[in-house]
Amino acid sequence: MARILGIDPGSRATGYGVVDTDGQRSRAVHFGVIRVPTDASLSRRLNLLHEGLIAIIDEYSPDEAAIEEIFTAKNARSALVLGHARGVLLLAAGRSCEVHEYAARKVKKAVAGYGQADKQQVGHMVKTLLGLPKVPAQDAADALAIALCHAYARPMHARTRAALDQAMSR
Repeated sequence: MARILGIDPGSRATGYGVVDTDGQRSRAVHFGVIRVPTDASLSRRLNLLHEGLIAIIDEYSPDEAAIEEIFTAKNARSALVLGHARGVLLLAAGRSCEVHEYAARKVKKAVAGYGQADKQQVGHMVKTLLGLPKVPAQDAADALAIALCHAYARPMHARTRAALDQAMSR
């Protein structure tokens, strides 16, 4: 059984989802959104994101983490701020476990079967796949989808690691 932390990065709201998986079935352990004051300075928001994620990691002790890759944004400033938030979140998660990164299209394809699925489709599939009573908040649903994407990709990562280890031992 592996515990995976999924992270949907944002500078004002960061979704998180903790999922236990045995490779065949996955179960949501905890999920939610870290919200920071929109009127706070960037440095304060980043610090609050870091502290919030550290608290989640300390409470749920994930074995691995998965985070959405940065995407190309129309607004350069927004992309830069999101990059700062992502960096802080990568730092927090990376202090205690291996972190994997997935493109949004790959996450959508993994959970909805279609790389351009909309947010509602992703939320509905997360609800269905994890047997939740209702669709989680959008940021939390996205984080759970990221965790599920990694759960599905874990066997490939394990085979790749084994092949690399074998090649290095020669």
